[in-house]
Amino acid sequence: MAKSSVAAIDWITVLLFLLLVGFGWGNIYSASYENEAFSFTDFSEVYVKQGYWILLSIVLIVITQAVEVKFYERFAGLIYVISLLSLLGLFVLGKNINGATSWYAFGPVGLQPSEFAKSCTALALAKYLSDMQTNINLLGHQVRAFLIIAIPAVIIIPQPDPGSALIYAAFFFPLYREGLAAIYLIVGASAAALFILTLLFNPIWVVLAIATVMLLILIKNRKQKPKYSRYLLTIIVVTGFCFSVNYIFNNVFEQRHRDRFNIVLGKEVDTKGIGYNTNQSEIAIGSGGWVGKGWKEGTQTKGGFVPEQHTDYIFSTVGEEWGFLGATLVIILFISLLIRLIHLAERQKTQFSRVYGYSVIGILFIHFAINVGMVTGLMPTIGIPLPFFSYGGSGLWGFTILLFIFIKLDSNRVNEW
Repeated sequence: MAKSSVAAIDWITVLLFLLLVGFGWGNIYSASYENEAFSFTDFSEVYVKQGYWILLSIVLIVITQAVEVKFYERFAGLIYVISLLSLLGLFVLGKNINGATSWYAFGPVGLQPSEFAKSCTALALAKYLSDMQTNINLLGHQVRAFLIIAIPAVIIIPQPDPGSALIYAAFFFPLYREGLAAIYLIVGASAAALFILTLLFNPIWVVLAIATVMLLILIKNRKQKPKYSRYLLTIIVVTGFCFSVNYIFNNVFEQRHRDRFNIVLGKEVDTKGIGYNTNQSEIAIGSGGWVGKGWKEGTQTKGGFVPEQHTDYIFSTVGEEWGFLGATLVIILFISLLIRLIHLAERQKTQFSRVYGYSVIGILFIHFAINVGMVTGLMPTIGIPLPFFSYGGSGLWGFTILLFIFIKLDSNRVNEW
């Protein structure tokens, strides 16, 4: 017997969403209000605008639940193409804000299409991987899947918005779940590790260390007649990569990106320049202690020491005003949401829904991990908002659409029993 569409909705996920959005708005209010007179009609106040974005998100939720599930699958390709056109249109019609042409301006309202392109890419990838003709173990099909992911990222990078482009690495989660060989993840993680090691140490020492490890492995496996050509090729590739890192770092990265990496790696100390935001964020979080200073009582927050604290650095407000316990609660809420989404993804009856679900999980996880790492000084500052928490209509709407499309897909799975 079919359940009603309302009863089929996973209300645990909805509750976690509401808790994150509500707690996020409370911290945005604390980080942005300038007087005790609360007004919900003063659009000069950040918390007022965010409140209206939240209310309008309800409309988006209703729309995503009203649309038939078949629509998302049938028109995934068209939706993806429209999202690419919206990204390309920025080079002609986009508005430059803080050095990036990532926004369309509609009077006082701005929309950032890259926030919506993530859900569009997730739909396109889910559509392609769920095609009966697609075999992710075939090289040609892997290339096509990589292109679906890479095209929007390549368009976003020159805006310039490398932070938003980086999020597209999240789509390796669904690819891996659907059978992509682990070697891709191993190579990617190894490349990232080698990149960092080469920045920290002389590339000659890094290559010698890798060569030594390879030699030990070769000696250990000598009785199994290993293919020496593979070991030699690996050493050649590693050597070429390590000796190209400094060139890429000095000639491809912008100075602000180099500075942020150097600060995180401890090669530079700049608490007044490029490292000011991170340093002040760490001070704010550390000053909160175990239980925090209390809502609207954060001295670092109210003193405006962390610039744009209501956006990418909103987690520092949590740390200062709610302390270690409050910050831990936020982390638990995010982890609970991710675990719940994994549960939902694994119970899907169609590959399309499962792939889309894992895309949602990957995107939310990358955003969450990088933002918290950035605010606590563990990662470079690259402008990644905290989902459902940071100020911004485009971000909130993009994450809401992303999540509630999956909730709709999951509710349809229940109705098929």
